[in-house]
Amino acid sequence: MVSENLLSSSKRSPTTPNFCNSFTTRIFSDVAGDITIVVDGESFLLHKFPLVSRSGKIRKMVADAKDSNISKLELCNLPGGPHTFELAMKFCYGMNFEITTANVADLRCAAEYLEMTEDYREENLIARTETYLNEFVVQSLERSVEVLATCEQLPPIAEEVGIPNRCIEAIAINACKEQLVSGMSHLDCNSESTELKSSCLEWWVEDLSVLRIDYYQRVICAMGSVGVRLDSIVASLMHYAQISLKGIGKSQIWNPARMKSSPNMEENDQSIIVETLVGLMPTDKSSSIPLNFLFGMLRMAIMLDAAIACRLELERRIAFRLEMVSLDDLLIPSVRSGDSLFDVDTVHRILVNFLQRVEEEENEDCGYESEGIGSPGHGSLLKVGRLIDSYLAETAPDPFLSLQKFTAMIEILPDYARVIDDGLYRAIDIYLKAHPLLSEHECKKLCKLIDCQKLSQEACNHAAQNDRLPVQMTVQVLYSEQLRLKNALSGSSGDGLLSQRISSGIPSAAMSPRDNYASLRRENRELKLEISRMRVRLSELEKEQMYMKQGMIDKSGNGKTFFTSLSKGIGRIGIFSGPGGGRHQKSGRKPRGPEGKTGRSRRYSMS
Repeated sequence: MVSENLLSSSKRSPTTPNFCNSFTTRIFSDVAGDITIVVDGESFLLHKFPLVSRSGKIRKMVADAKDSNISKLELCNLPGGPHTFELAMKFCYGMNFEITTANVADLRCAAEYLEMTEDYREENLIARTETYLNEFVVQSLERSVEVLATCEQLPPIAEEVGIPNRCIEAIAINACKEQLVSGMSHLDCNSESTELKSSCLEWWVEDLSVLRIDYYQRVICAMGSVGVRLDSIVASLMHYAQISLKGIGKSQIWNPARMKSSPNMEENDQSIIVETLVGLMPTDKSSSIPLNFLFGMLRMAIMLDAAIACRLELERRIAFRLEMVSLDDLLIPSVRSGDSLFDVDTVHRILVNFLQRVEEEENEDCGYESEGIGSPGHGSLLKVGRLIDSYLAETAPDPFLSLQKFTAMIEILPDYARVIDDGLYRAIDIYLKAHPLLSEHECKKLCKLIDCQKLSQEACNHAAQNDRLPVQMTVQVLYSEQLRLKNALSGSSGDGLLSQRISSGIPSAAMSPRDNYASLRRENRELKLEISRMRVRLSELEKEQMYMKQGMIDKSGNGKTFFTSLSKGIGRIGIFSGPGGGRHQKSGRKPRGPEGKTGRSRRYSMS
């Protein structure tokens, strides 16, 4: 079938005077040709008989010619061009040449164009190329990918003869077969080592990265339909994105001039790639797409100005696992000129999607078990609350971040998403420091978002001496600290408030069952939040007790210092005193009298 030494039988002659800007190719140098075929400007001096005996198209063109002695024909838009036509002519002359994965698609389309069917000669070129496709190409995944890649430059006739469809189907089926035959199914991968699992996922990934995005899309869809593992498909998507989008550099992020000009052809192609890859992501919840890949695709979609639906889909997928996101992931640079340094709007939409998901999960749950202290939904919400507070503190120094956007990020989270407001206080304090031109009214509006009763002892001490806070905020902090001290000394620590909320949770007979359920759910949230606060306060008191004991041990040699430390610290642990501890608590208050008066006098003077 193949004999490379016979390819030298083709001799090229200089350009003939009859055909300008072309040259004549002789198949036989010892026999004069009687017809010239022109293909894309290149001339071939041939013989009618071997051509009309195998090609129906050339036979019809010769028969339909008005001049029976026609000596020139022109073939327009022949698939594969002159090189493929030369191979087809060698076949007509009975010369040996090699059919390979690089030329079989071109030869099959050219044979279809030239109508080289069995009606004119047995084992014609169509039959020979079909045999090669069926016996060699579709039996191998690698060869199918190679042939499919060559179809990218072919005209629509390739689709008509079904070469891409057969290659795509062969790739999907062979991938599924080798997945089973190799013994590396999904369960096997989970039970083996990390190296084995990695090789299980990546054996065909690199081959598919050479395909054009439209063919790649069809391959992935076919793989999903035949049952290829979703984690393998995700690995392929990640590798394809890494290869095809690697040209997008960081210089494109901070270039304001780029946003004014229209995107070039390369950026349009990359935008299509991003949108297609996002559309190919598995919708099955059991498939775990790495968050860093989702954020990387989101950054690409923003930079390339991809379709809104593409960006919203990525934001929705990220919001589904927002509690697992790191702070660095959320720091998405903004590409708009004159806007803030970070894309706060995108993070805001992600947060909205997350809260909607939490609300839907709560509505789907008809029981009361999910409202317990260990509720997964509430735990996720607390994690996201801490994450958003850290994000606000990171973006607060941005001088271009508007108060409206900053406030919107704070207000969107419900009250029960934060056990303590230390993180929120820190973010607001940083924002006030970075934006000294805020009016008094704006400062008050911003500081109202802080719940002084949810500040820790350390945060209260800092806020009481913070000159950037409005006076009203400082007064509220001091008043809250005074109430906390009073509760600690009296031993109540919010018990009255807790019992009051419990009693208020009794559903009213006048309310509908749905309203009763909603009311009880709100009360449960408040109870969880109150208990969480008590735990935080308990931890602070235990820490103070530990410090006090350590001080007692260190100063045990000095009796006066020991009793002074005891009298100052024992009042703080009055809440843990037993029935016999009343006398110690009373004696502990006596030396604190002057200090208490001084403290109250100082606080009243500040108000």
